[in-house]
Amino acid sequence: MKRGLTLMATAVLVAGCGNSGQPTGSQQSQKPAKVTLEWWHLSTAEPLKSLWAQRAKDFEAAHPNVTIKATVLENDAYKAKLTTITQSGKVPDVFVTWGGGVLKQQIDAGLVKDVSGDVAPVLDTFTPAALSAYQFDGKTYGLPTDIGLVGFWYNKQLFAKAGISAPPATWAEFLDDVKKLKASGVTSIALAGKEKWPGHYYWAYLAMRIAGLPALKQAGTDHDFTKPDFVAAGQQVKALADLQPFQKGFLGAGYGTPDGQAATISNGKAAIELMGQWAPAVQKDAGKGLGADLGFFPFPSVEGGKGSTGDAFGGGNGLSVGADAPPEAVEFVKFMTRMDQHTKAVEAGGVLPVLKGEESAVKDANLKQVATLLAGASGYQLYLDQAYPPAVGQQVNDSVAELIAGTKTAEQVGQDISEVAKSE
Repeated sequence: MKRGLTLMATAVLVAGCGNSGQPTGSQQSQKPAKVTLEWWHLSTAEPLKSLWAQRAKDFEAAHPNVTIKATVLENDAYKAKLTTITQSGKVPDVFVTWGGGVLKQQIDAGLVKDVSGDVAPVLDTFTPAALSAYQFDGKTYGLPTDIGLVGFWYNKQLFAKAGISAPPATWAEFLDDVKKLKASGVTSIALAGKEKWPGHYYWAYLAMRIAGLPALKQAGTDHDFTKPDFVAAGQQVKALADLQPFQKGFLGAGYGTPDGQAATISNGKAAIELMGQWAPAVQKDAGKGLGADLGFFPFPSVEGGKGSTGDAFGGGNGLSVGADAPPEAVEFVKFMTRMDQHTKAVEAGGVLPVLKGEESAVKDANLKQVATLLAGASGYQLYLDQAYPPAVGQQVNDSVAELIAGTKTAEQVGQDISEVAKSE
């Protein structure tokens, strides 16, 4: 036994010596290879624009061998570019995802890394609702950086001018308030008609309130959006559009542009917008900002509807990793979602909590209201243009835009979406 140990020790000693005095291959390999990570995201507004840039620098400082090359695009440009690259069989090393059907399609195409094993030690630090959009069949394909819900952001001063003392609790009251705002000489609603996705929020929420969450999930399976409750949702969108509540030129308006939806609200030129939890940040970035005059209320109930007023519609952003990305990509995602890093974004008002125990970091009163509604939500529906396969989601956006523009009926909307869903 001793002889064997002696021979082994001698072999190790010989292997560790070299006449040249140069490091051996094993010693050379200890120095990490240079890595460039391609990171795509869509946080073009403050505070996230600067916060995410700083996080990348912080990661590079802790990992000298890593260079992060960020591509930052606004929503529609991001979707278009990501769709193009996925169709060519590629994805960036790290990229923002909303989860749901779009991510599932990318997973099925073999483009996204299963990070279940890598993130197992930190999974229980996230809230289940935040994680749900990135998990399929017991496996994890991304980590959340934000979660929230869509609701109405409004100008308290313009409401008071119109004689509206409290936000509406029902859809009928909402339509009445739209009329009161118009009568007071105020543009009732700002809408980015050109980008289409903001308009789909109205149809989706009305479908939730009238048909109920199970009906929306069922439609994802049976591909039938022609049922009476879906038609009724379209009819209510038409009833709203018939009041001509939107700003002049809304069909050509963007969302975050200087003359777009967010700026129209931010500069006091319209009273209401239906938008996600990021609305205050984009408003500040695009216009003057409303300050204390900005208020929030949830989407109201619909009389006789099957859906619960407590059901929330929305989603959040997450980070997924390309199937062929280097290990440093997973480490970057874990770094971005670590409590000491992520809470800084919550405190700045850029995102809502996705980690257990972050709730106290929410400072803004309106965002606290959103966080409270989320915490007590009776159900949760992901954006339809993300919950369903990409082609179906795009058809929802297109069809609702046509409905709002008056070129399609509520019945035709259901037929068109069903036709695309059945072909997928």
